[in-house]
Amino acid sequence: MSRIDDSKEFIPVRIAVLTVSDSRDISEDRSGEVLVNRIEAAGHILADRMIVRDERDQIADQLREWIASDRVDVVISTGGTGLTGRDVTVEAHCDVYEKEIDAFGTVFTMISMQKIGTSAVQSRATGGVAGGTYLFALPGSPGACKDAWDEILSLQLDYRHRPCNFVEIMPRLDEHQRRK
Repeated sequence: MSRIDDSKEFIPVRIAVLTVSDSRDISEDRSGEVLVNRIEAAGHILADRMIVRDERDQIADQLREWIASDRVDVVISTGGTGLTGRDVTVEAHCDVYEKEIDAFGTVFTMISMQKIGTSAVQSRATGGVAGGTYLFALPGSPGACKDAWDEILSLQLDYRHRPCNFVEIMPRLDEHQRRK
């Protein structure tokens, strides 16, 4: 069973938050604020925060900018994961992924099912890796952001989490690019 090993030292990671919205600004971004508050309360570093429109190229460009930055270890986006024509966040994430973390969406759906029942099928939460950076796309509701952070990301982004976590393998995410 998963647990926190208090004999290990906490290692903060640098996390950027991207809100995808055609209508919100920072003052109205409740989902982004939920993530920022949880990131900081956990002891991680808020590396950056932005809002971009529901435009696939704009989303992918911002992801690529953060992937190329040595100031960002993790990107969490919120919004644009639904089924409507303007929901293109998942496609933008897939445009930049080197590897998809398939189980992230599955586990998120399992958690959502407990909270919202079969409505969970309308979410397309996803996770992946590119350029040594973790990328996660969450739905745009504050509740979904709370669920994803509290029940998945807070644990997997904690080096002390056992039996394993994302942080301990972070140095090896881009090892294929260093091979000769």
